[in-house]
Amino acid sequence: MGFSTALSGLNAASKDLQVTGNNIANANTTGFKESRTEFADVYAASVTGVSKTQAGAGAKVANVAQQFNQGNLTFTNNNLDLAISGQGFFSLAEDPAASKPTLFSRGGEFKLNKDGYVVNNQGAYLQSFKPNGTTVEEGFSEGVFQPLKINASQGAPKATSEILINTNLNATEITPVNFGTVPDVPVDPSDPKSYNHTSSVTTYDSQGNSHIASMYYVSKNPATPNQWDAYFFVDGVPFNPNPNATPAVPAVKAEVGTPHVPMQLDFDANGALNLIDGAAPGKLNFGAITSTDIDPTLNVAPLDFNFDFATTTQYSANFSVQDLSQDGLPAGNLTGISINDEGVVSANFSNGGADILGKIALTRFANPQGLTKTGDTAWRESVESGEAVAGQPKSGSFGSIQSGALESSNVDLSAQLVHLIIAQQAYQANAQTITTEKTIMQTILNA
Repeated sequence: MGFSTALSGLNAASKDLQVTGNNIANANTTGFKESRTEFADVYAASVTGVSKTQAGAGAKVANVAQQFNQGNLTFTNNNLDLAISGQGFFSLAEDPAASKPTLFSRGGEFKLNKDGYVVNNQGAYLQSFKPNGTTVEEGFSEGVFQPLKINASQGAPKATSEILINTNLNATEITPVNFGTVPDVPVDPSDPKSYNHTSSVTTYDSQGNSHIASMYYVSKNPATPNQWDAYFFVDGVPFNPNPNATPAVPAVKAEVGTPHVPMQLDFDANGALNLIDGAAPGKLNFGAITSTDIDPTLNVAPLDFNFDFATTTQYSANFSVQDLSQDGLPAGNLTGISINDEGVVSANFSNGGADILGKIALTRFANPQGLTKTGDTAWRESVESGEAVAGQPKSGSFGSIQSGALESSNVDLSAQLVHLIIAQQAYQANAQTITTEKTIMQTILNA
């Protein structure tokens, strides 16, 4: 009986040495989780139970349990290196057409394949939640998985729809001397004496072509104090907007026979903008501008602006422009991607635009130690692990995403080396038990 008891101890100690050796071997493996050998004693039993004088039948390995405590984060310069601070797992699919993930990992060494998909070193596809629209505020569909893909094509242009103008018009200025000297075109951009001031902003059409939208301001003082006229030009071409038309009507090109009509800005006694063409200030739709009125060679959608003058003032101070901005974009080239701690992946373009590509899908399990190991620091769902529960980063216990970082192995190398000595001593002790049993047996045989 002593031989079998010692042999069970040898087998158990050998397994412990294997587990410890594997931990040491993977001390530098990204996302690796160390394992612990768990033992149980063995007793010989009969139908009447275990005798009180039973010495025991040795030991066995009851379980090799992986330890899913957090590993340290190592920071890199690669945005596609990802780490999770929390209990979640990266969701991976072995086929880009898969409807749900089949592999789960803590290893975040990702890269682009030839088709632009984000994959790990084994070619598994990182899964993300599909965006509901073009902005983060529109949310993501947690039930809809998609392989994360980075499209290296140009960023689409965006036609200008909003222009913000925040200026101060000097209350002491008077009507310029050359204003109105040219019939039908009272403001001549080439003659600074035909207007008081001007402000311009670059806008964009539906194809990303740029256009200069300019406003020329003319004081009505002293004839009509606290009143200014604003004349509108696009690429030097005068237009007559009709901002208060309901519904909006197209802006009309001003030319001979069609006088250039301004917008009238009325200020109150405190210098605040009170009325624009008799209506309360705010976002005013100037009406669509036909592109061929600007350039006969253009074939783009009409330019359709909303102007916001609400913060324009008339104080007794020099003319100044505090803000002059618009929301259009030209076409752009991909310059990189960014991933925030909520897992939102954005493609950034040279035109300053960004496309929301998706949100990294994380998964957690009721019992991570029940997951089935597959190698390559990946696991599969099992009956013991419970069903995979998908969720968004920074929600519940899923954890947050750290871009430009990797989770190191959670192996404590010093502790494993100490345990290696203990496992070796256990193996040697069991071998000594066999030697002792052999000596006793030899003595009996020689008696």
